[in-house]
Amino acid sequence: MKENSGRRGRVLTLCWLLLCWTLAANASASTAPDPLPSWADGPAKTAVTGFVQRVTSPGSKDFVPVPERIAVFDHDGTLWAEQPIYPQMVFAIQRVRTLAPRFPGWRHKQPFRAAIEGDLSSLARSGSSALMQLTMATHAGMTTEQFDRIASDWMVSARHPRFRRPYTDLVYQPMLELLAHLRTHGFKTWIVSGGGADFIRVWAERVYGIPPEQVIGSTLKTKFEISGNRSALIHLPEIDFIDNHAGKPVAIQRTIGRRPILAFGNSDGDLPMLQWITTGPGPRFAALIHHTDARREWAYDRESPVGQLDLALREALRRGWLVVDMRQDWKRLFPFDH
Repeated sequence: MKENSGRRGRVLTLCWLLLCWTLAANASASTAPDPLPSWADGPAKTAVTGFVQRVTSPGSKDFVPVPERIAVFDHDGTLWAEQPIYPQMVFAIQRVRTLAPRFPGWRHKQPFRAAIEGDLSSLARSGSSALMQLTMATHAGMTTEQFDRIASDWMVSARHPRFRRPYTDLVYQPMLELLAHLRTHGFKTWIVSGGGADFIRVWAERVYGIPPEQVIGSTLKTKFEISGNRSALIHLPEIDFIDNHAGKPVAIQRTIGRRPILAFGNSDGDLPMLQWITTGPGPRFAALIHHTDARREWAYDRESPVGQLDLALREALRRGWLVVDMRQDWKRLFPFDH
């Protein structure tokens, strides 16, 4: 009898300890800080956090080793605002206007004429082609250090025409949180942009926590020069690589050497990158940021000359990729929002 009584006592004690541990674990989970507080609770947030948990939990069938945890992000329209015209285009326009007195022929040649006259709609329709022409013309003969200084000064002084804030204030708070969440779980985060790599590298580490060596973008050809104990890299008026559309997966492979497992984009220019990433082996995650918030930002997709989203949206719906509805899925848009 005493033996049975002792056994029951031990069982009751074990059950009590198990109950206490469960309650403590649940309490700890419920009080843990939300890694994505600017994301509304719902399917989008659950999809993102669930994927990260699956691929980083030891013992999970979807577990991915740390070296393979590569996440890539488009830039314009995915990490910061791109309307009414790409910010780097605004920078290039200012450089054209500054240099125009030295090149009077620009007033009669597009896209320089549009830049000088402030014809933003024409420049927006011309897209990356106009941007690269303006970039080549205004950066030629400049050292990389000179460019860094000019771009950095512009980023401090320039203001967005709608929000009257520095362009680096127009980064998306939910994406900043996602970048930090991924890095906390062993991911290496990369920017893969159709814009200029040198332009983004000037400030990406300060704003996104992404170092310059993890920025992939369009580039101009450069040449090396040395004179005595001084050396420099000089920009040439020639395109080296345009990192857009099919160029994105090519550039990722060339630079990283691994197929990422997670990618975010927002336009048709990102479609090949998302297709390449999601057709690889193992767990994969692709998402599009859909600009649906005309009140806090802009609402645009298929008809927009800036960040056009048509084919990629159809593909996302067909393949089951996540489509983030900016109006519904993001409680807070910019860091300065309250």
